[in-house]
Amino acid sequence: MAARSKARKRAFQILFEADQRGASVQQVLADQVRLARSDDRQPPVSDFTMQLVEGYAAHVARIDELIATYAVDWDLDRMPVADRNIVRLGAYEVIWEDGTPDAVAIDEAVQLAKEFSTDESPTFVNGLLARFKDLKPRLRRDADV
Repeated sequence: MAARSKARKRAFQILFEADQRGASVQQVLADQVRLARSDDRQPPVSDFTMQLVEGYAAHVARIDELIATYAVDWDLDRMPVADRNIVRLGAYEVIWEDGTPDAVAIDEAVQLAKEFSTDESPTFVNGLLARFKDLKPRLRRDADV
């Protein structure tokens, strides 16, 4: 598995853990960094993982608002936890992370959905993130206002 794919997977796991614990993603990230430094059996948290988690944290309210608006027939709190956090991470990467081509970010999110969620999840994740990609210029402009 490529380094960036591993970093995305770790970022997803941090978002998922934070959601499950009711903790901030920054706190879970700090816990993971501390654990990796104190336990040599734990892999270090990569710079890209930190970039993704911190980027998501900077836009969390807007990302949740977008998901609630565009996830047709799905309330954010009723969405499967894995799907919710895969879409959160993917939305951040598609809309705000200029270093990653949108198609790559979407494909990586779909792969996470295949690994961690239901059979229907990859289609849901792909459709919602593709919508964000199509609306990206407007979504970024609206966020800057």
